[in-house]
Amino acid sequence: MTAISPGLVDRRRHGLDVVGLAGRTLGLARSAAADWTVRSAAAVGLLAAVLYLWNLAASGYANSYYSAAALAASQSWSAWFFGSLDAGSFITIDKPPLATMLMGLSVRAFGLSSWSILLPEALLGVGSVLVLFDIVRRQFGTVAATVAGVVMAFTPVGVLMFRYDHPDALMVFLMLAGAWGVQRAIENGGHRWLAMAGVAVGLAFLTKYLQGFLVGPAFVLAYFVAANASVRRRVAGVAVFSAATLLTAGAWVAAVQLTPAADRPFIGGSTNNSVLDLILGYDGLGRIFGGSAGNGQGGVSFSGAPGFLRLFNSEFGGQVSWLLPFAVVAAVIGLIVTMRSRRTDPLRAGYLMWGGWLAANAVVFSYMSGIVHSYYAVALAPAVAALVGAGVVALWRIRDRFYYGGFALAGLTLVTVAWAYMLLSRSPDFVPWLAPAVLGLGLGVAAFIAVPVLRERRLGAILGVLGLAVMLAGPVAFSLYTAASAYSGSIVSAGPSVTVADALSGTTSGGMGGGNGGLGGFAQGGSQPGGFAQGAPAVPAAGFGGGSGADSAGGSDSALAAYLVANRGSATWVVAVSDAMSAAQLELATGDPVMAMGGWSGSDNAIALDQLKADVAAGKLRYVIISGQGGGGMGGSSSSSSIDTWVVANGKAVTISGSSTTLYDLSGAAAA
Repeated sequence: MTAISPGLVDRRRHGLDVVGLAGRTLGLARSAAADWTVRSAAAVGLLAAVLYLWNLAASGYANSYYSAAALAASQSWSAWFFGSLDAGSFITIDKPPLATMLMGLSVRAFGLSSWSILLPEALLGVGSVLVLFDIVRRQFGTVAATVAGVVMAFTPVGVLMFRYDHPDALMVFLMLAGAWGVQRAIENGGHRWLAMAGVAVGLAFLTKYLQGFLVGPAFVLAYFVAANASVRRRVAGVAVFSAATLLTAGAWVAAVQLTPAADRPFIGGSTNNSVLDLILGYDGLGRIFGGSAGNGQGGVSFSGAPGFLRLFNSEFGGQVSWLLPFAVVAAVIGLIVTMRSRRTDPLRAGYLMWGGWLAANAVVFSYMSGIVHSYYAVALAPAVAALVGAGVVALWRIRDRFYYGGFALAGLTLVTVAWAYMLLSRSPDFVPWLAPAVLGLGLGVAAFIAVPVLRERRLGAILGVLGLAVMLAGPVAFSLYTAASAYSGSIVSAGPSVTVADALSGTTSGGMGGGNGGLGGFAQGGSQPGGFAQGAPAVPAAGFGGGSGADSAGGSDSALAAYLVANRGSATWVVAVSDAMSAAQLELATGDPVMAMGGWSGSDNAIALDQLKADVAAGKLRYVIISGQGGGGMGGSSSSSSIDTWVVANGKAVTISGSSTTLYDLSGAAAA
């Protein structure tokens, strides 16, 4: 007699034996259903690969800040380990180094190019979709996994981040790797899978600090409630997970903290050259609670006012919220349906994991009052996709079993297409016919879904696919636009320009979203108007002396770059400038280390006048660009004024033909 797993018994009891359902719906035998699972995974993976790899180099160096750090990581193992902006290891970026480590290895292997920098992100995106597919398959079956994979692949903010050099792509992949380990541990109660999950979450912390920890509570909850183990073993498992997480996260932090300051770069973004200050301040609690948000920038400027509806506003809405209402309802219904199931029910474990993941990230993003960018929403994408996949299957089975199920599913379909209509209406110049088409088709599909007599399986399958297609039309259009567009700078958002704000928006945006160029009819508007325009380079900050003539391709003043390379000599740094963005653009243009004396915004106290004099005297530095040359105005550090005064008094002004930037040559001061 063939043994039947407890999980399969629970699936049958709840009407969710989706592999069997797929086989019966498509006329397949049970043996063929397994092959269909493999084909589904391959198809979803191929879809993601095409979407993330096609036209990958369109954005050039994307955010030159991280691209310069990747270049530095490819040139110096010290810069690779510490996450330095430059190969001379003067200052680090204001994030942990794991993402730039990965990009640095790619640049070291393939040479410096847009493709070598962005390839790891694209591959991480494909990997994330496939890992999500396998987790959801284990919890809810192949149909749910296929839906989840497609939803994840076509999440607009995911398309952007998996084609961009921000750390978020690696963080999402590591979060999903942690979820996969927890799911395996739930199935067999084993601690080794929990240890693996803890390592993954710890590495997510080393990718983007505290944001990587947001999934931890959901993992602990799902494991402790549903793991196939005794209470004592589950408590021990939670301890194993926590220890593995903290040890992994703390190893690099401890190594940096224990390294004498003279033997490592300055910790960019910190106030006292400390990683702990960065974690607890500007890059950690300051982002959540404000106050230490850094450089006078608040979250309202980037992503609307904090509040319950922030994820639906002009800045966040088109990134990830298309199916967010569906996902929330699916999580609630799933938990209600499985309320009386046995403790180890894999369905309930799945709803707890993804529901907890969604809740933790959504609450933090909605109410954080420090710096918050709309692309943070990529962390919501796996949970939304998983819950939509599970919800589609569960609600369809309820529709088949109960007369009122059709009305419930039809109502949720209407809510989803109505919200898609509102999101599309915020960009009226973007494929104008799409919003009314989505609403009209959605109404028709919902009406057929609600009809009790339409229960024939093949017709039902057609209706289900059509309903999904209508609900996904908006995010698919935004995703295709994003994949076809070029983006640059540090403030980016997926999709076309948002020019109309509605009552749900915390602010009237007027110019969020949209890249340069596009794909045929999807390219509407090009570069964006408004204060924080997508597709434009970040403005170099004032301070020590930024403004190197940066252009929109993330490059720099070519005459200046050529002069610096030709006259570098044996200096460690080809030039010193005020801020990291100016330094990054010059670094990518010259291929040589550039000293960013004031860090990201020009306000870090990374160098004192005496240290600058010592570097000049030692021949490590010859040229300096002082404050205010093309800078934006975020303010310099407390040392910038004295350094400017000394450089002007002791340096020789150099005017370069073809460049508007004035260099100061300090070789005379070194000789003196």
